[in-house]
Amino acid sequence: MANPQNYDNQPLEQLKTSALDRRLSIAKASLNIGRRWATNSAFGLFKSKEEKAVQKQAFMREQAQYLVDELGKLKGSVVKIGQMLALYGEHFLPPEITEALQTLNSQTTAFSWPIIESALRTELGDTIHEFDIDHTPIGTASLSQVHRAVHKATGEQVVFKVQYPNIADAVDSDLDLFRQLLRVTNVVPQTRQLDAWFEEIRDLLHHEVNYLLEADTTELFFQRFVGDRRYVVPRILKAYSTDRLLCMTYEDGVSILDEQVFALPQERRNAIGQASIEIMLREIFEWGDMQTDPNFGNYLIRLAQKPNTQQPDTQLDQLVLLDFGAIRQFDDNLLLIARNLLLAGVFHDRSKMRQAIEQAGEHFEFFANLSDSVKNDMVELCLLASEPFSLPSRNPTIPPHALDVHGNYIWAQSDLHNRVIKLASQSATSKSFIVPPKELMFISRKFIGAYTFMTVLDARTKAHDLMATFTSED
Repeated sequence: MANPQNYDNQPLEQLKTSALDRRLSIAKASLNIGRRWATNSAFGLFKSKEEKAVQKQAFMREQAQYLVDELGKLKGSVVKIGQMLALYGEHFLPPEITEALQTLNSQTTAFSWPIIESALRTELGDTIHEFDIDHTPIGTASLSQVHRAVHKATGEQVVFKVQYPNIADAVDSDLDLFRQLLRVTNVVPQTRQLDAWFEEIRDLLHHEVNYLLEADTTELFFQRFVGDRRYVVPRILKAYSTDRLLCMTYEDGVSILDEQVFALPQERRNAIGQASIEIMLREIFEWGDMQTDPNFGNYLIRLAQKPNTQQPDTQLDQLVLLDFGAIRQFDDNLLLIARNLLLAGVFHDRSKMRQAIEQAGEHFEFFANLSDSVKNDMVELCLLASEPFSLPSRNPTIPPHALDVHGNYIWAQSDLHNRVIKLASQSATSKSFIVPPKELMFISRKFIGAYTFMTVLDARTKAHDLMATFTSED
């Protein structure tokens, strides 16, 4: 689902969706970048090697920011491509590029109501008159924006996720234009790894703009959680949904960053955190498909209003799950690897972790080609990364400050992310992991997203309670 929006900017009155408009914009940006590159090279002719290095780094950063500024003007799938590269491209993109791409913000400007109304009329036809639709969006994203509405006959509150006009048709051409823009910046190595990632992004984008597919996925997760009151998933209204428009029930809640969440007692934050981590574990151990977008905007928290009443849905805080467009199905072999690595981490078992890495080499060339010393480094790295899921009785390396007196893992105090980065940078692993399998990077990002969520929530979890369902050992 889209995130909350800043409405200081005036709504956009038009979107460059025609291939010609977008090509002209990219061509203009390419020309400017080429001119800037030539000028910079000329000024560096008579400088020392050290001065040239400093100048190049500064210019790369400047070029990267210019690239991002131009992408932001186009909106649509071009922005989404940039965001995806920012999320997964740190292994093959220069840091100046990834840092700049991370500043891409597609949520600052909404499109004017006439544009959205036209799109709604195209998709809904006469049934648009069955709703009172709020002209002001409750959120925007690079591919769509979301409007709240009321069904006149029933009074039911719903939301419409409206895809911007012609965005789906522009995906392939936008990818080609983006590649062209990257080439002329001369700051991104044109490698096979980059080609592979662009094809991956192509598949993901076509997946995300297919709203009927997202509707089916949302309904699947609705059924998965229908008996568990800790979770809320919107109900899809198929009669008003198309491949370019989603209609679903409006589900209220507050952001994880809301002060009300920070003010919750520790026990309630722990329960919310437990519920969120359980989803990730069930994705890996049971379902095989997972949410690959770690955006906080995909989650809301519905706070318990009357915890002492007999009304079931008001007795506990609930996790509201939104936006199922980035759900990805993973290969059984990859899931088996992830399970084995995680279970080895639970018991802090080096031999099992090494065995899991060796077995992974039977299915992925990346693991098979690792040297013996790098495999040892990877064992230590995986043991550390799985620390929140390891049993304190089996893992003497958990820092005392990362556990409370009850043996709960204190995510916010663990400093785990920095410790993992430090270990990776000190070992040969960081040099050998030039480009891990993209599937592994998706799962890695999933864990990073979970760590960030739990740290911001300041939740504490008990490893045994998290993993009891997935292992028979104590």
